[in-house]
Amino acid sequence: QVQLVETGGRLVQAGGSLRLSCAASGRTFSTYNMGWFRRTPGKVREFVARIDKNGVTTFYPDSVKGRFTISRDNDMNTVYLQMNKLKPEDTAVYYCAAGNTFWGQYDYWGQGTQVTVPS
Repeated sequence: QVQLVETGGRLVQAGGSLRLSCAASGRTFSTYNMGWFRRTPGKVREFVARIDKNGVTTFYPDSVKGRFTISRDNDMNTVYLQMNKLKPEDTAVYYCAAGNTFWGQYDYWGQGTQVTVPS
């Protein structure tokens, strides 16, 4: 089992950058594939980025491709989401998650961190 805590969310102007961090507890962080998701009020949860356990393979939806970068530091038990060229539509609560398979279900979730990009 792993516990996840996201930090770094805040208000940032459109066009700006922000880096989110997700710290994991436990000794098994390096065995999990990690992902970032986001949710806005009234909308379903949206996948944002995922990275494999070794930090080699990543995947993004078209909505953030070229602007967001996921990375991880297994020695620090942390996964990051670098967000550039932020847009008002990026406003959401961002969650990190851990799962046993790259494309499969994520089993562990953090509490989320709010990112606000005013229009």
